[in-house]
Amino acid sequence: MLFQQSFWPGLADGSITMTFRRWKRAQVVVGRRYRSPAGFLEIDAIDEITEAQVSDRDARASGYPDAARLIAGLTPGADRTIFRIRFRRVDVPDARDELAHDDALSPEVRSDLDRRLDRLDRASSHGAWTRPVLQTIAERPGVRAADLAESFGRETQPFKTDVRKLKNLGLTISLEVGYRLSPRGAAYLAGR
Repeated sequence: MLFQQSFWPGLADGSITMTFRRWKRAQVVVGRRYRSPAGFLEIDAIDEITEAQVSDRDARASGYPDAARLIAGLTPGADRTIFRIRFRRVDVPDARDELAHDDALSPEVRSDLDRRLDRLDRASSHGAWTRPVLQTIAERPGVRAADLAESFGRETQPFKTDVRKLKNLGLTISLEVGYRLSPRGAAYLAGR
């Protein structure tokens, strides 16, 4: 789930236990886990509510000082429903992190990575990008995503979405600023 950076400390220390979203339909499911900047959040409840039902207590549990500021921070839209989402932080390992640190690439694993990267390249509207992006991240670790995107003549957000696909394969690691190759990504590139 996406949260503004100002909420990350409260997510990490457990003081934020709910969020409010204005959506056309629910975008999360009770019982499922979602990645957040503070690790995984498990959804305990989702309720459709009105603005009048947002309490100051709920607002504080969401990281806002009061209900008025919370409501002001919601996405506008009379055609959208307000959802109160209760969650808890769960300490489980991120499979992507475990995968990223596995640098023992058998021929089968390497072949599978080739196949997956080829599929991403074929599905792209801007041509083959996976290997050039991996190589650039290897050569320029810690460089801002906007600068990397510009070097490819791309918009920042779509570029970041593509790098997230590489992260899902365990090939990159996000840094405070920019990215670096994971041990798995470095092993993949070294074997090419």
